[in-house]
Amino acid sequence: MPTIADRIVEIMHESGVTRVYGLAGDSLNGLTDAIRRSGNLSWRSVAHEEAAAFAAAGEAAVTGELAVCAGSCGPGNLHLINGLFDANRSRVPVLAIAAQIPAAEIGSNYFQETHPQELFRECSVYTELVSTVDQLPRLLEIAMRTAVERKGVAVLAIPGEIFLRNSPERRRSTPVRAVPRITRPTDHELRAAADVLNAARKITILAGAGVQGAHPELLAIAKRLQAPIVHALRGKEFIEYDNPYDVGMTGLLGFSSGYKAMENCDALLMLGTDFPYQQFFPPKAKIVQVDIRGEQLGRRTPIDVGLVGNIRDTVDGLLPMLTDSHGSRHLNSSLADYAKARRELDALADNDRNRTPIHPQYVARLVSELAAHDAVLIPDVGSPVVWASRYLRMNGSRRLIGSFAHGTMAAAVPLAIGVQSAFPRRQVVALAGDGGLAMLLGELLTIRRHRLPVKIVLFNNSSLNFVELEMKAAGLVNFATELDDTDFAALATSLGIHGQRVEQPDDVADALRDAFTHDGPALVDVVTARQEISVPPAITAAQVKGFTLYALRTIMSGRGDELVDLADTNVFRRLFD
Repeated sequence: MPTIADRIVEIMHESGVTRVYGLAGDSLNGLTDAIRRSGNLSWRSVAHEEAAAFAAAGEAAVTGELAVCAGSCGPGNLHLINGLFDANRSRVPVLAIAAQIPAAEIGSNYFQETHPQELFRECSVYTELVSTVDQLPRLLEIAMRTAVERKGVAVLAIPGEIFLRNSPERRRSTPVRAVPRITRPTDHELRAAADVLNAARKITILAGAGVQGAHPELLAIAKRLQAPIVHALRGKEFIEYDNPYDVGMTGLLGFSSGYKAMENCDALLMLGTDFPYQQFFPPKAKIVQVDIRGEQLGRRTPIDVGLVGNIRDTVDGLLPMLTDSHGSRHLNSSLADYAKARRELDALADNDRNRTPIHPQYVARLVSELAAHDAVLIPDVGSPVVWASRYLRMNGSRRLIGSFAHGTMAAAVPLAIGVQSAFPRRQVVALAGDGGLAMLLGELLTIRRHRLPVKIVLFNNSSLNFVELEMKAAGLVNFATELDDTDFAALATSLGIHGQRVEQPDDVADALRDAFTHDGPALVDVVTARQEISVPPAITAAQVKGFTLYALRTIMSGRGDELVDLADTNVFRRLFD
């Protein structure tokens, strides 16, 4: 008779799951043994359970299908938590199986006892403890369907001995897959939105990841409204390409053109975005917001009309109600601003006559130029995500994923493990920071063990670089951000991974070509400028004051050489060349 674990494997396989990420442990033995015997699922072992959750999130982000991770009881599944927070906030469907101590011992402060159903509640859309055999497989199917339909994390805590119990016969249910649907507001609600937009003279669209699958509809409504399109970071891959209305990003990582297009509009149309920074919203414009999740409406800024619906279906219903009488002056002005901002940013991404240190903008630009047409690009949080947001070009085939909502370090490499596992022949490039790579350094062993051809481009500036920028802006002297100057290429080579260290700008392009064409995993360790400044689109008086205070305090602390390096590294030096 099949065991409960056999049933779990069977149901996951029927629903399209092909692998489970995790680290073996005694309370998981029943499940891992069932996977071994099944021949249908593979066990994808990692070095740290946190990476298992990130890998599942990466797979789910690119496939759109349910991905699975697992952790043994107590500390094992507790390690999943950061990756699960990231998956839940990125709104990707992940099932986490959290093994539990023996059911009879729960509540006795038993060895390794935790309460996963409580611990994971904040980072999940469903979490439950299985107490008896009779609850399975029903709770499993509920968990899986909730994760898929609500696009989030479902956690099932299962005592280890239950995996080994015999499973009764089950009546097969339909496989757990997303159910297609049409979701749009009523005509009355659409008319209210149309009235606001038809009355406006200068309309700007702010779009996010919710426009996935609605590129033609996005361009159609921009054309009708003569509206520039500003995108949030998570929407970049779905919005930027083949888009004559694109004026770049806004926000802390964005362009001055995106900021101006929003600041100068009298109506803002928000499409599928949860852009979080209140200070970048226009203070006086009328705002229409469209989101598939009604609870998101008005969360970031007061709105005049809120519509609940899929972006494609909603725009299809809204377009016939919109007039085409809008002038193009606002659009043309915004496009001119974008062209100027783009030229200025591109000017920073050059070789600079082979002078060192290497500008990280130059590295990001070369990655964009040399990466495959359908590459999956994954920047780490911190300075790599700044350069990725500004210099990686999307084309409709590439994907850009990362910890853009949760904002955690160390996400790039484990996310890449999941993506590469799902697409072994697709180019996957992790743009890692040296601090982030060090946090989950053991996952280089995972990449080697599974022969995953992940390409890692390391921005090695021997610092927690983005933290230092935040300190400077606050007027603080850098402290506790220094990292050792580590030769990660040599470390990769010692592990059997192609590694190359680059210290001269002239060598970057060839090193990237070698890595991208290498038949296997590769790491390019690029020594980049530590003092590069990424300037936000709108600089506040407080930030100006902060940098002034930073300069004074740095000199007074005897570290004036930092200021010389700062001036020499950044674009201001070129005025005096």
